[in-house]
Amino acid sequence: MSRKSFVVSLLLTAAVAASHAFAPAAMADEATAQPKDKSMMSREQVTRILDSSRMIIPSQGVDEKVRLHINGIDQWVSIRGKDRRNPVLLFLHGGPAAPAMPESYTFQTPWEDYFTVVQWDQRGAGKTYRANTEEAMAPGMSVKGMTDDAEQVVSYLREHFGKQKIFLMGHSWGTILGVELAQRHPEWFYAYISTGQVVSGRRNEEVGFNYALGKAKEEGNQAAIREMEAMAPYPGNGPLTLDRVGTRSKWEMYYGGLAWGRKDYQFDVDAEELSPDYSREDLAAIDKGSLFSLKYLLPELLATDFSHVTHFDCPVIVYVGAHDYTTPHELAEQWFANIHAPSKKLVSFADSAHMMMQEQPGRFLAHLVSDALPLAQKVGDAAPAEVTSDH
Repeated sequence: MSRKSFVVSLLLTAAVAASHAFAPAAMADEATAQPKDKSMMSREQVTRILDSSRMIIPSQGVDEKVRLHINGIDQWVSIRGKDRRNPVLLFLHGGPAAPAMPESYTFQTPWEDYFTVVQWDQRGAGKTYRANTEEAMAPGMSVKGMTDDAEQVVSYLREHFGKQKIFLMGHSWGTILGVELAQRHPEWFYAYISTGQVVSGRRNEEVGFNYALGKAKEEGNQAAIREMEAMAPYPGNGPLTLDRVGTRSKWEMYYGGLAWGRKDYQFDVDAEELSPDYSREDLAAIDKGSLFSLKYLLPELLATDFSHVTHFDCPVIVYVGAHDYTTPHELAEQWFANIHAPSKKLVSFADSAHMMMQEQPGRFLAHLVSDALPLAQKVGDAAPAEVTSDH
């Protein structure tokens, strides 16, 4: 089973395993073999070039990987930004246990002109999984425990950078922690930025299943129809096993509900292989961490229901992919309509599904700058305005 199996979001969980069942041996060989053709570059050469291309000047900005001891275990964060005066943005990754740090170089670098961006490998994920024993991590493997962890990460960032407020962005599974944290401490955040919001775990399953089955019938895909109809009615009232979630997820991804116009997630897996932020050992920890984490977190994820959690005391920005059926866009749109907050905004990305920051990175950044950044500037906690020259 390849890396990224059982990760990225609730409904991606087992789909990637099915999509990339062929990959593990080949990927392992590529990771360890030296290039036979001397004109080819090694992984180390590629990562060095990528890292050099996104260099941050230390006197002005920040480029750190920090190990924090939080709630009994070591937890890793990456902190990158071109100007320390910029607002801090904490990214809560999906999964459970799908760290965004290894592929963040594919979309995050331009963000660093405007924000100090923090990628945190959550309990059970990536570098944090590798740094601890499973026995040490297990007591906090719950939504409450991981929200407690997130609380400590935010407290560290506020103190470290001397900021009263930061931006909080959740993606997929990370939106569960994001909502919980924004409810606990709205005064800490310029805004909660929701990306691929989990509103209801079981409704996610139902809507995604119906979408994929409908597409399969339109196309006459007998294999997909046979596999999905064997599970109907879905999700039903019984337990949602990993196999059942994986089958639904596989076909929803095949029909573009994860990344619009794509049938699999190989582009992200390939990008991770060249990550300048992750060693080979870190990469190997992703699968182990996801299998460990799902044992504890999948039932909680599927039981999530924020349908009536609609009062926020901080601004809320909701980004949806118009083709997202991993966390179905219509559920997030309905949820947004009922939100009461000091301010709120919904943006739909027309050519994206669940991975909008990678699918439409330019438009995503433009909206971060136009929708979020002014909320920090209102309280004077942002870098001075740029003076531009068009010579």
